[in-house]
Amino acid sequence: MTAHPSRRLLLAAGLALALHAGAALAQARPEIRVGVTAGPHAEVLEVVRKVAAERGLTLKVIEFTDYVIPNQALAQKEIEANSFQHEPYLRNQIAKTGWPLVPVAKTTASPQGVYSKKVKSLAELPQGARVAIANDPSNGARGLLILHTHGLIRLKDPANVAATVADIAENPKKLRFVELDAAQIPRSLPDVDLASINNNYAVQAGLNPATDALAREPVDGPWVNIIAVRAEDKDKPWVKELVSAYHSQPVKDFLETRFKGTYLPTW
Repeated sequence: MTAHPSRRLLLAAGLALALHAGAALAQARPEIRVGVTAGPHAEVLEVVRKVAAERGLTLKVIEFTDYVIPNQALAQKEIEANSFQHEPYLRNQIAKTGWPLVPVAKTTASPQGVYSKKVKSLAELPQGARVAIANDPSNGARGLLILHTHGLIRLKDPANVAATVADIAENPKKLRFVELDAAQIPRSLPDVDLASINNNYAVQAGLNPATDALAREPVDGPWVNIIAVRAEDKDKPWVKELVSAYHSQPVKDFLETRFKGTYLPTW
């Protein structure tokens, strides 16, 4: 039986409307590019991506090899979000650049540690020992604060999350500080007496922060990792969906089984 011409027109119009609606929906939900540093942050985001996909949000994980470019890329709209840093680092970057970036959620805690191939405890560090720390203020401060906590140095203000070598008030062992790019510090480990290494780079270098570090910072410190977006995007629906995917049980389970105390969920 042949459909009446008017019915065919209605069906065609309905199909065109459905196709238009589908195209509009696809356009309204673009792919969200999320920047991460290679290593643990990238591994976690792959799990987040799968959870988000099941919920209808498409994420693309973009890996970077340093700590500067992910924020620059976000500010320049090359990505929509990033997940690699703690809030003190973001604040330091914003203070220097004015980039309109904001944190929207906490993700993981990863207590930073200090490592050595030459001594087995901090008490064994010799006079004039060479200590490698990160050359950016927030991550360099983390290494200094570990040493302050364990009595190797005394900082003028232990609450200063951007402390530098210039803020050391007492240095009884006359430790000599070598400031390097955070990503390069694991390679320096054979050449120094002690090195403060961010967890993602420690894990990449085959170190286990939970067992190999001579000392670690407290879990409840200010350096909890975050998701950051541009200020103009913070209230967009996809941001809430991204955070929800990250704060999901599959991601929490992955953190606990894959990293065993090195990276801890904070939600």
